[in-house]
Amino acid sequence: MRLWRKVLAILAAGALALGLAACGGPGEGNSSAAVSSAAGDAIEVTDLAGRSVAIPAGADSFACIGPGCLRLYCYVAEKSQLAGIEDVEKTWGQAGRPYAMALGDVEGLAAIGPGGPGSAPDAERLFASGADVVFSTYAMEPAEIQELQEKISIPVVALSYGEASLFSEEVNQSLELIGQVTGNEARAEELIQYFAEAEADLQNRSANAGDLPTVYLGCQSYQGSHGIESTTGDYPLFDALNARNVVREAGIGGYVTLDKEKLLEMDPDILIIDAGGLSILQEDYETNPDFYDSLSAVKQGDVYLQLPFNYYATNIEIALADAYYIGTVLYPDAFADVDPAEKFDEICQALLGIDAYDKIAETYFGGYQKVALSN
Repeated sequence: MRLWRKVLAILAAGALALGLAACGGPGEGNSSAAVSSAAGDAIEVTDLAGRSVAIPAGADSFACIGPGCLRLYCYVAEKSQLAGIEDVEKTWGQAGRPYAMALGDVEGLAAIGPGGPGSAPDAERLFASGADVVFSTYAMEPAEIQELQEKISIPVVALSYGEASLFSEEVNQSLELIGQVTGNEARAEELIQYFAEAEADLQNRSANAGDLPTVYLGCQSYQGSHGIESTTGDYPLFDALNARNVVREAGIGGYVTLDKEKLLEMDPDILIIDAGGLSILQEDYETNPDFYDSLSAVKQGDVYLQLPFNYYATNIEIALADAYYIGTVLYPDAFADVDPAEKFDEICQALLGIDAYDKIAETYFGGYQKVALSN
């Protein structure tokens, strides 16, 4: 399949630059339907946009576009079958993204578009990549996805992370789709089962725990780094642990920039600080120590650091490892057998086949730890 696509790309690259829309869509000219009739039966999949997409038999070259799309692919399929990657996957380096560490050297891979926040798919470079199938997590309407597919004459399969950052049904469906399209169905099912077992484990460990401490997430990374006021009431990691989130108990469901006086009223027993905003918190403490020293969690020394997991969508392995670390903080007896660093690497091995804790910890203040705000 790859050779056929590359030959077609060379023949048609000039025409694409002038206006690729004339190349036609599925079932016309050089479409996936035409390929399947020559190479065998196509398979039909329904993507996360609800579209029915025909995948040509023997597809073995893939492109991934949009936030986190390449990460989902790396969980399931092989680097050797990538037709290229987005520019940002090269320029951002590996820091903060274990899937980038797992990919290793990517300089030899073709660039298939800019990627990153605010960008759009690059039809010309996608067509020229020679990919047999394009996976996409761009937030596009089904009609827009179909238009891109018709423009590049390559099947486009929409994926999604859903609304949750952990244990998302949309992620499971996306992994299953990648498995179907790339021929890695068993691997996809293995991952889905792994997530199900981890979710059950967290729930079981935290169930019936008796008198629970209250907890607050501060400095939540949300389209950038923020201070103590950045938090959410429906934090999936707390929900996975049956935790008493003081923000939810105050009737706040979504993301919010909380008034500091409100935080004083809530006065949680434990503070979980996202490392992405730790430097902002430390600077704020220097100018306003009385506020922080009034919080029970600070006075008692119950301030803990979690690792940031939002970087071009969710690093699911980091989010899951964070949940286990928070479990050791909230339920020390139930999680007594969990070493957070070892658990981090165990999860990364299961999802990506690498150990990543040391590198991630080096990037973020040394990793999981208690935080002392005062000197």
